[in-house]
Amino acid sequence: MSTGAPEVGQVYGGRYHLKSRIAVGGMGEVWQAHDEVILRDVAIKILKPEYMGDPGFLERFRTEARHAAMVNHEAIANVYDYGESAGSAYLVMELVPGDSLAKILEREKQLAPERVMDIVAQTARALYEAHEAGLVHRDIKPGNLLITPDGHVKITDFGIARVADQVSLTATGQVMGTVQYLSPEQATGKPATPATDIYSLGIVAYEAIAGRRPFTGDSQMTIAMAQINESPPPLPETVDPRIIQLVMQCLAKKPNQRPESALALAVRAEALLPHAPRTNTSTAVIYQQPPVTTSTTVIQTDTAPTPKPPVVWPWIAVIVALGLTAITIIVAILMQPNGSTTPTPSPTDSVNPNPSSSETASPQTVSVLAKDVIGYNVSDVYNNLTKLGLLVEAVPGSTLPSSDARVLTVYDATPLGSLHVGDPIRITYYVSAADITPQPTDSPTPTPTP
Repeated sequence: MSTGAPEVGQVYGGRYHLKSRIAVGGMGEVWQAHDEVILRDVAIKILKPEYMGDPGFLERFRTEARHAAMVNHEAIANVYDYGESAGSAYLVMELVPGDSLAKILEREKQLAPERVMDIVAQTARALYEAHEAGLVHRDIKPGNLLITPDGHVKITDFGIARVADQVSLTATGQVMGTVQYLSPEQATGKPATPATDIYSLGIVAYEAIAGRRPFTGDSQMTIAMAQINESPPPLPETVDPRIIQLVMQCLAKKPNQRPESALALAVRAEALLPHAPRTNTSTAVIYQQPPVTTSTTVIQTDTAPTPKPPVVWPWIAVIVALGLTAITIIVAILMQPNGSTTPTPSPTDSVNPNPSSSETASPQTVSVLAKDVIGYNVSDVYNNLTKLGLLVEAVPGSTLPSSDARVLTVYDATPLGSLHVGDPIRITYYVSAADITPQPTDSPTPTPTP
């Protein structure tokens, strides 16, 4: 077997004969292959040769095989085999006829809300099985949801999934996932939980119904801050209010305000379908390109609990009441600790949360000097300035090699000096190319986090 790029006709593991390339992702390529031992077609994901010498990438590839094998569910793509030989690593999976949801949305732009609820219900039931096994996917997005021609869902790519009681492959505070579908807790460096997958699935549902993502921006930092601070724009008024309520509940900023479990989400989504759920009888399962039908089916479960009434989305009123003063969450997106000391700028007058009428007559001031911000980690500076009552804009600036210790360090701030509480201030920080390059949303593998 050649150790170079995969080519038609090559044989991996002495049995998997490459037939055609299906897709190219961040870590590798996905091919359709024929298993010459048991005579069936499979999908084989092959790690790019340049990553074979990187222990981190190789371990992540092995992790995908182990995690995907932990859960046996009809809506999760099966893993058949894993191998490493002759300078190559590969993962053999079930071959799913159909397209990824990302390709379907690229082609159709929007889907009928009932069809979206069907996809949500199937995905949520599969995620519930993973959650019960202690596994959180952490990267639910349209590119990782495969849809068969008869409308059945297959979840793929457990490469950055996390087992609750195991140590993460990443450093503390490092964010894993695709930023457009990242939960607020992931964006602030907190541990992922089953509620994390529910939030990401809510983003998927919103995008499929509205034809656009709820949060966008020109950099990953901007999008992550929107996930943390902003409310999603309203869905079209023509959509069933019950569907809007369920999707918006999934997008609650606080995990405990989302549906209490993936199973609860599945049951509520099924209750909104125009027909009774029926058993998934499909046995086919990664990629290929036949046309996608508009039929909708969901998985019948005899033990499903009685659907519960939708829960009111309680935090909308709170956000309206608090307004801009609610934006005080630490942005930890795409950062790793660099050992810097947290700057401690001191206000001229302390900020009184309950000013008297005499106090509000003259705006309070804070003093911000260059020595308080320059040379410090952007997250530390953002947090300290926000606590002082300033409106902070963190702007990616000059790029440096990813190995440079100055990456994510503030090198400019404006204005400086005596500022009023509520004034805007812009901080500019060094970035690596990976920090500002959006990740693809339709590849079968997530772009690796540096």
